[in-house]
Amino acid sequence: MNQTHTKKEKILLLVKIVFPILVTQVAMYMVTFFDIYMTSRYGTEDLAGVSIGSSFWVPVYIGLAGILMSITPIVAQLMGAKKKEQVKQAVQQGIYLSLLLATIVFAFFYFGIDSLLTLMNLEPGVADVASRYIQAMSIGLIPLFIYTTLRSYIDALGATRVTMVISLLSTPINILFNYLLIFGKFGFPELGGVGAGLASAITYWLILAIAVWIIHTRNPFSIYGIFRKWPRLSLSRWIEISRIGVPIGISIFVETSIFSAVTFMLAAYGTYTIAAHQIALNFTSLLYMLPLSISMGATILVGYEVGAKRFRDARQYSWLSVVTAVSFSFVSACILYFMRVEIAALYTSDPVVVELAVQFLLFAALFQLSDAIQAPVQGALRGYKDVNITFVMAVISYWIIGLPCGYLLANYTDFGAFGYWIGLIIGLTAGAITLSIRLLSIQKKIARKTTT
Repeated sequence: MNQTHTKKEKILLLVKIVFPILVTQVAMYMVTFFDIYMTSRYGTEDLAGVSIGSSFWVPVYIGLAGILMSITPIVAQLMGAKKKEQVKQAVQQGIYLSLLLATIVFAFFYFGIDSLLTLMNLEPGVADVASRYIQAMSIGLIPLFIYTTLRSYIDALGATRVTMVISLLSTPINILFNYLLIFGKFGFPELGGVGAGLASAITYWLILAIAVWIIHTRNPFSIYGIFRKWPRLSLSRWIEISRIGVPIGISIFVETSIFSAVTFMLAAYGTYTIAAHQIALNFTSLLYMLPLSISMGATILVGYEVGAKRFRDARQYSWLSVVTAVSFSFVSACILYFMRVEIAALYTSDPVVVELAVQFLLFAALFQLSDAIQAPVQGALRGYKDVNITFVMAVISYWIIGLPCGYLLANYTDFGAFGYWIGLIIGLTAGAITLSIRLLSIQKKIARKTTT
């Protein structure tokens, strides 16, 4: 991390920070991607079960893990303000908090998932796969939450290439265990979709071990002594992390959970529709890794400049991130539109599922622009530690505008299941507009204070 003076230097630093994050995000997402992809090659019923299971897993995990993402702006601002001595305590308290959150999520899934699945009136085979998939994934909750904290710390130091290397290692590990446990190769049990969950849990434990070893033995991480002289629990630190992290987590939860809510509502349309929806959502989520990575880069860079009180530079990084994401969104939309048949055929040879997935992918192409705006804008706002209003805007955009519109279109027009995806487009567009207005407001407020 270093101060930049020209727009060219800012672009180069943005690329330097974002590219490793992008590779990291894609590699981490590949765990879920290959769970879905390899399960789709096993069978439609298992694919539907994993789809339902991941629809519970993803928003709950991401929402609570989002709390731990507050470590990034906290550490970034400490580094920008030259308060390096406070970094160790912030990260250690984050690890304590991650253990608590992992325990809460584990208890939620262990005691509540079967009851929730019963309410959905799923086919028995699909419900069984979904339940056992989530239970298998839960074995990896503790390492996944701790790794989220450690990754936020590494990224905040600007060493995004390190998390890139760690995450790149996760992909072949996950593919290997998926192959062994889904299909029962080389003497391993044939578990189908459940094997995908167990393979992911094993992968999370291994990448945590790698991250701990790097932080403990390699500079610049080892000089902070993260794993030495553990302090007592600090309520004040937990409050600081939660004050920033809880709105971040809830904002991420309401955004991701709307996709899960759509999956649950589509259960009424049958196994083929669920499978097709999941194929479209799975590939679209892969493309979303680019604006998400730019968002995370914006948090680091804006947070660093805000900590150093270089507000003009923070503003430039904010909008440079948005322009970059929007530029790439047109490429994503073209991929989805022109290659939708080939994409669907990658997952399944079932002609019914392919036909439905192709139509879902067409709608997915339409919300690429909205995603490209709202993601980096949210990242910039987190760099400013402005998270409370963002949470309110997310709730209104996705749950009060988007989902109800989708429900009305699905049930009172001829769009049917595709009405829910139109609702997603409406919600994401509302979020992009309102969040952009909020970012402009924050920057104008800071500009007025600095000129008086």
